[in-house]
Amino acid sequence: MKRAILTIAIAVMGLTAAFAQQDTTKRARRQMPKMTAEQRAERVTAKMEKELSLTADQKSKIYAIQLENAKTMDTWRNADQGDMKGKIKDRKAAMDAQKAKIDAVLTADQKTKMDAFRAEAKEKAGKMRKGLGGRGKKDKEPVVSNPPSQG
Repeated sequence: MKRAILTIAIAVMGLTAAFAQQDTTKRARRQMPKMTAEQRAERVTAKMEKELSLTADQKSKIYAIQLENAKTMDTWRNADQGDMKGKIKDRKAAMDAQKAKIDAVLTADQKTKMDAFRAEAKEKAGKMRKGLGGRGKKDKEPVVSNPPSQG
């Protein structure tokens, strides 16, 4: 009887330890601060000013573009979630329009820096997508465990 109780106690402790480790290995998702459209536009404009050395005139124009974009994003977030494919096309068109507006404000040197930042961001996004457990685009061939022998 004592052996049965001891065996059950050890099994319970082992399972408890296994479940406790499972919770600690998951990465905690960082909460994004709730910001208004104005705060988001100000943050993006400040970052661009720092990275691209914007003039005061450029800064005010970029802020206006970013504020318009942030307000548009707010309306999309609060809208109904139906017809996502149509909305994705609309959002992509809006992002392209915003990119064109920003490029019109920047000088040639600033545009090249901005293109480098965009390429870096795209690369980071691709790496994050690959790390989502295969939910992103698959670009690898399937692995064959036992290929047929030739000859």
